[in-house]
Amino acid sequence: MSILIALQQQSDFTSTEQRISSYILAHLDQMPTILIKDLAAKTYTSHSAIIRLAQKLNYRGFRDFQRKLTAESIAQAHQAATVDANFPFSATDSVATISQKMAALNIRAIQTAQQQLDTNQLAQAADLLTRSKRIFIFSQGDSQLRARSFQNKLVKINRFAIIAEEYADESWNAANLTADDCALIISYAGTTKIHQQVATYFHAHQIPMIVLTGNPQSPLISQAAFEYVLDSLFAVMYAHDFHHHLQDLRQKQHLIQDGPLTTK
Repeated sequence: MSILIALQQQSDFTSTEQRISSYILAHLDQMPTILIKDLAAKTYTSHSAIIRLAQKLNYRGFRDFQRKLTAESIAQAHQAATVDANFPFSATDSVATISQKMAALNIRAIQTAQQQLDTNQLAQAADLLTRSKRIFIFSQGDSQLRARSFQNKLVKINRFAIIAEEYADESWNAANLTADDCALIISYAGTTKIHQQVATYFHAHQIPMIVLTGNPQSPLISQAAFEYVLDSLFAVMYAHDFHHHLQDLRQKQHLIQDGPLTTK
């Protein structure tokens, strides 16, 4: 997970760790050169409290934490200064310039998503989808295009997902989910009313759920980032039983390309 996001979320932080993280976020420009004794003094804490926070975020110590924080804050500042995700090109740009800027936008969006991706959570999500009896995907608008692409990939490993909001049947589909199923909610802003309703319902009824949404702190929220995360999720699912899936793929390709299911 992104170190900046972890500091913002403050998950399981003590009151002391919350004070340290809040100070760090408010003074990012000072962090590259600050000494641990000075950070302790400014936050009215101790060397050991700062080290414990760094280790809680999976860093060996303060220096390791400081290097990662500096690199990420510089990268984020650069992205915010150079990329406008809504208008990444101007009216006077040439075709070549537009294509270059769009490529750069998508590359940076995916790089940002990769930095923020929690690989443990990714592995858990892949395992949950692999074990679930049925998969229901809740998504709207452009996000539903990403959902349909993911749905198509799952067919290749003999997993069949239902687009829950197709034909406006999201409430019926939500009511049909059981603890043996899994709901995958893909929401760009995470504020869609129906998604909040079904998520609340699933949580109350202990129905497995995965939520993929944009990070509001990132200047590069992008559908390309959604596509990258879903592709990564599928790849992890495929890798769970790689040789079986590969053999199955070859057999089915033979049926479709040269066997009784060919359309040539």
